[in-house]
Amino acid sequence: MSPEASATQDGPVQPEPDTKDWTWTITRRCDACGTDVSALSPQDIAAELRATLPRWAEVLRREDVALRDEPTTWSPLEYAAHVRDVFKVMHYRLDLMFMEDEPTFPDWDQDATAVEDDYAHQSPQVVATQLAAAGRGLADAFDAVLNRDLHRRGLRGNGSEFTIQTLARYAWHDVAHHLHDVGA
Repeated sequence: MSPEASATQDGPVQPEPDTKDWTWTITRRCDACGTDVSALSPQDIAAELRATLPRWAEVLRREDVALRDEPTTWSPLEYAAHVRDVFKVMHYRLDLMFMEDEPTFPDWDQDATAVEDDYAHQSPQVVATQLAAAGRGLADAFDAVLNRDLHRRGLRGNGSEFTIQTLARYAWHDVAHHLHDVGA
């Protein structure tokens, strides 16, 4: 999250929207979190996703889960709510890639979602349950990917192209990066 911030009418200071293009993490190691997804298959990623679920559950049991270290950085609760939604969005995009030839994914404004859904005030227990269910669902979907389907394509609204293989890698980096963000 950016060091710049803006206040909402009713809520805490919100981090400036993340406008960076993170697609480069598909092909090389992320210096910030150390994750390298470049050689992982969807099945490898499914196993990684499942392995993170207990770590997220532990994060969501922290006494200070809703507290921000900095006013312009999400709390662990907000990061967990975001990861839950990443699982859902990536699962939806994966499904679209199977249902359509070269779909364009609907845009998702993660920062607007955080404000609209009030991530900062969600119940950690509810988020834990939802995150685990969504994570298992995405992991199961990645486990079911056949080699012949790895190169099915989909596009983001900005033109970034994904294959099923790279979508899985992109999703895993996002989850791993946020585990790093919350010190898990």
